[in-house]
Amino acid sequence: MSKKLILVILLMLCVVAVGQAQEPKMLQLAVFNPVQTVPADQSIAGVRLGLLYTLNKDVTGFSLTLGVDEATGDFKGVELSLVNWVGGLFHGVQLGAVNRTATRFVGYQGGLVNVTEGDFTGLQDGAVNWNEGFMHGWQSGWVNFNRGRFVGLQSGLVNVTNGDLSGVQLGAVNYTEGAYKGFQGGIFNYANEMNGFQLGLVNVTKKLNGLQIGLGNYNGNKQPFEFLPIVNWSF
Repeated sequence: MSKKLILVILLMLCVVAVGQAQEPKMLQLAVFNPVQTVPADQSIAGVRLGLLYTLNKDVTGFSLTLGVDEATGDFKGVELSLVNWVGGLFHGVQLGAVNRTATRFVGYQGGLVNVTEGDFTGLQDGAVNWNEGFMHGWQSGWVNFNRGRFVGLQSGLVNVTNGDLSGVQLGAVNYTEGAYKGFQGGIFNYANEMNGFQLGLVNVTKKLNGLQIGLGNYNGNKQPFEFLPIVNWSF
């Protein structure tokens, strides 16, 4: 057998070995990274159980860690831990005291503090809910913040949307920096441009195309009235 043929065979074996090594593993048992059965740079497709800190690449299935549960890539399934940390996109259910997803989230995110740095589709439910991208669904908590466009329902003590909003805001304080289409109900309601109905003690907008009902109603475009108690309108 020639040296070239032997070299080719060895190279092929190395390629096969590397490919097998990178295939997702069905079970992960961890105390804290790197004390775990599957190395951190490999993926899991099955069950992942950890004590203090579990780290892998992509995860598909069920993951439970009493401490910190992290996936540097994507996660599809159920993640249940004290702290859930996903570096890629998430599809499924994320439950913990602190939940963070770096890119797109589709599903349910429930905990004391929920953070999604990309677009969100589904329900974000916690004391503090924070979304950086486009939100399509429902934010429910004490404080709800959305930086991008929002379509759906925001319900909590304080609701803030920096972009345009189409839907409903219900809370003590409702604040939308962009154009609003829908209904705002609370103690204090503000929309940069209101196309719909504001109901509260104080209602404020720079431009009104709709109806305001409250003790004090301010319409910045002054058409037909800038300020009226009880009811103000512009169509």
